[in-house]
Amino acid sequence: MDSGWLVLLSVAFGLVVGGGFMVLFHVAERRGNSAVDVVNPAVPDGVGQVLDALESAGIVLDPSNNVVKASPGALATGLVSQQVLVHTELIDLVNRVRSTGEPIVQPVELARGPFGDASMHFLVRVARLGSRYILLLAEDHSETFRLDEVRRDFIANISHELKTPIGAIALLSEALDPAADDPEQVRRFAKRLHTEAARLTRITQEIIELSRLQAADTLLSAELLDVDHLIAAAMDQNHVQAELRGTTLVKGGAKHVEVFGDESLLIMALHNLVGNAIQYSLDNSRVGIGVRVEDGVVEIAVTDQGLGIASDDLDRVFERFFRVDQARSRNTGGTGLGLSIVKHVVENHGGDVRVWSQLGRGSTFTIRLPEASTVAIAPQGDSR
Repeated sequence: MDSGWLVLLSVAFGLVVGGGFMVLFHVAERRGNSAVDVVNPAVPDGVGQVLDALESAGIVLDPSNNVVKASPGALATGLVSQQVLVHTELIDLVNRVRSTGEPIVQPVELARGPFGDASMHFLVRVARLGSRYILLLAEDHSETFRLDEVRRDFIANISHELKTPIGAIALLSEALDPAADDPEQVRRFAKRLHTEAARLTRITQEIIELSRLQAADTLLSAELLDVDHLIAAAMDQNHVQAELRGTTLVKGGAKHVEVFGDESLLIMALHNLVGNAIQYSLDNSRVGIGVRVEDGVVEIAVTDQGLGIASDDLDRVFERFFRVDQARSRNTGGTGLGLSIVKHVVENHGGDVRVWSQLGRGSTFTIRLPEASTVAIAPQGDSR
């Protein structure tokens, strides 16, 4: 065989061997890419953008239950930490869907944080996302659940609160007839009737006031108000009660501060705070009402030298019918609605109310309202 044929055979053999190596290289490359995909899974197209836009909790999990994508809501509610689901209840739902392939929709109650008895309530949906992933969506219904509880408690409490004076009035009215020949007994029963009727009237008025405060048009009669005048009116309304307890009322702080609002409502809120301070203070003590302005916010603080409030009760003092001291409130005719009314009045004026207290050291309730100079005042008659 001559040298030309040998050259051609060598070239052909080289092409065949080189082509084989190229095929092996591409196969290896594809397998390598597949391995990378397993190690670094990617969320299916478009899902990531949807999760980023979700206000509720949305989570995508890989076959090992690692979180490959989570919405801001999932992180904010503490459902995800360090790329894993925090709650075993959710992991169990994911595993069920993974094994059966059937989607699940059910309410779930989860612990809020590692400590305490507080809980969160979610409506959870879990389903497959393609062949590899699991999608978990959780809508936070905690606030709805809390409002339902508040409503149930309110109905139960109001039934109890009204039943007490109504029952007393019925018994006393029945006792009047047999005591007709005993003027002293009649006077005693009549006095009790008056007390219970006044208590029933107070409860009814405060319930009506709370309902009115929840209406959208509570500030139609808003006007420019001097804070000194509001405080003076509240102190005057509590003057008799303070004298009976030997309580000294002291006003201090900033002068000639103005707010924009409803005069009668703001006086009522301050009246409730001052009255509570007197009621829960020791006899012959002092109640202070201080005013200061900072960064466009007017703060009116009512401070007593009373028994104080336990830390466990601080978050509940503004709830309807909640009483720190049940016995003292009933003896003084308290309805348990006063602080709830304060809260609604202040919030309707664009402010908030805060409480500081320590057992044995007294309490301070602070109303915070926008200063009049920072509020855009609408023309008279304009309800916008």
